[in-house]
Amino acid sequence: MNSPPPEPRYAIYFVPAADTTLYRFGASVLGYDSYSGQAHDLIEGADALVWRELVHEPRMYGFHATLKAPFYLAKGATEDDLVRALVDVAANQPAVLTGELALRELGSFIALAPANPIPLLDRLAETCVRAFDRFRAPMSVQERARRLVPALTDRQIENLVRWGYPYVFEDFRFHMTLTGSHGVQKRSKALKFLCKKFEQLPGVASTTVDQIVIARQNDKASPFCVIEIAPLGQSPYRPYAYSY
Repeated sequence: MNSPPPEPRYAIYFVPAADTTLYRFGASVLGYDSYSGQAHDLIEGADALVWRELVHEPRMYGFHATLKAPFYLAKGATEDDLVRALVDVAANQPAVLTGELALRELGSFIALAPANPIPLLDRLAETCVRAFDRFRAPMSVQERARRLVPALTDRQIENLVRWGYPYVFEDFRFHMTLTGSHGVQKRSKALKFLCKKFEQLPGVASTTVDQIVIARQNDKASPFCVIEIAPLGQSPYRPYAYSY
């Protein structure tokens, strides 16, 4: 008997436009282009063998900031439904200026994040968590066990049960991941290298979150790939970017 085809997973991300310096930097760090679904040349100066191990985990997701964590589609929901919802949600959300971006150690991994809190980014993420939850299938026992790690707080466990992901609302922090989880020595060396590279780039000290995307993972062995892009603020009531 043939096995049923694997179910895809979907996520709602901010991914910088493919032609931006910021995106090309992120894609080169991870060695993967989520727009084309193809490998990307690694960042210049990196030892390929060492670096691929450093970025193995985030490479699967591509360079992005999570707004709605990966999920399987709920029964009765379709990809077309999700695309229509993306366009509707995006049209009524303002584009957001991030202010200064900085490389940070977030726990045991390295990411790019705004140097200062941006309430409108938090609001955008909250909107996405709520608006797209109707498309999310309930977590399987295996998914729940994988995400129920010992370090979670009671509130984060409640979020996991209710929303399928622990780091939402008060526990959300906008960031774009650049490495996997590693020990202090590897992490410090990677951070020094990335800071030097980032400082050499023109025009990436800040960015505008001006679009949201649907990324799809066709099966567990495949990386996420951008399948739909929706610009923010295309409603006549949301014509420009906000920074507060």
